[in-house]
Amino acid sequence: MIEVHYEATFSVLTRPRAVGDRIRAAGLTVKLTQQRVAERIDIDRAACNGVDQGHNAFLRDSLIRMADALGVPLAELVRE
Repeated sequence: MIEVHYEATFSVLTRPRAVGDRIRAAGLTVKLTQQRVAERIDIDRAACNGVDQGHNAFLRDSLIRMADALGVPLAELVRE
């Protein structure tokens, strides 16, 4: 039987949303639309929206490009 720990599961589910919230906030701060951010990192707007909403995961390289496009340190997007 597989034992599931609620706290670990909750963290896995909420952390992508928190990263998305920080990405969205950074975009608003620098007045960039999802479309413009997506163009800067060469993804489509729907994928960018999925990350903002915490539904899509980004690989490390994409997160680095996102931070660069927003003009924020990578640590700002993925901090705890």
